[in-house]
Amino acid sequence: MKKKELIGEFKQAGKTWVQEPIRVNAHDFLTQAVGRAAPYGIYDLQRNEGAVYVGQSADTPEFAVAAITRWWQEHGRFKYPTATEILILVDAGGSNGHRPRLWKSELQERLCDQLGLTVTVCHYPTGCSKWNPIEHRLFSEISQNWAGQPLCTFETMLRFISSTATKTGLKVTASDLLLLSSRQ
Repeated sequence: MKKKELIGEFKQAGKTWVQEPIRVNAHDFLTQAVGRAAPYGIYDLQRNEGAVYVGQSADTPEFAVAAITRWWQEHGRFKYPTATEILILVDAGGSNGHRPRLWKSELQERLCDQLGLTVTVCHYPTGCSKWNPIEHRLFSEISQNWAGQPLCTFETMLRFISSTATKTGLKVTASDLLLLSSRQ
């Protein structure tokens, strides 16, 4: 899970070259925001591909597992048709931490029981998230892609995420993940 981003006319760190200056709010108050985006990324190490699902909810175990499930249904099962197991590398805290029981039960119910996968979860130790490839191979490139550009709408954010690519071949897809009120 990348840090939540305020959607609206707010300043973004970085520089961009434009002919006319972009007007942004001087302060980033939540009351002036269109909403708050919660991006959840999945990075496929073997294929150098990322998928980012953006929700408007909090960072919950249901949201995290829904993003992983959707990735499997849209990408994973086609790219790995004979796979019966999935390895998930995650940070130690937040919605997919080692303590939340809801994270474990959602994984069991949604990935193991419904999709028939054997799931192994490996947590990076506390303070070691900088070694997680999703941080320095996916989200850092996304942040550079939208540097200096205000994220005025959710569509703008999705467009910046999905246009992220690198010389080493990174490709990223992005879509919204509206769920939590109704399970997929």
